[in-house]
Amino acid sequence: MCKKATGSPFAVLVQARVEDLLWTTGSPAVYRSSPIATRGFCGNCGTPLYLQYDGDELIRVTAGSLDHPERIRPAGHYGVESRLEWADCGCGLPEEETQERF
Repeated sequence: MCKKATGSPFAVLVQARVEDLLWTTGSPAVYRSSPIATRGFCGNCGTPLYLQYDGDELIRVTAGSLDHPERIRPAGHYGVESRLEWADCGCGLPEEETQERF
């Protein structure tokens, strides 16, 4: 799902508590991307901004949409069962398969 939503081989997402996130320029446009989650994007340019599972206090913000993505350090891989064979980054980080919550 992340590949299709971002148009990339994988998504780099930063977890934050919803209550700690502040949108500085307007509010994102939102769509339901699956029965268990919504995704936000910029209504002006289409940039993917976040993924949020229903009822979750965490929001997963796309690292590339942050003002300072260079400050982010990956902590693990999620959804490794759909990793493309040639995608080789973050070796040695913890890995987890997707746990669908339908």
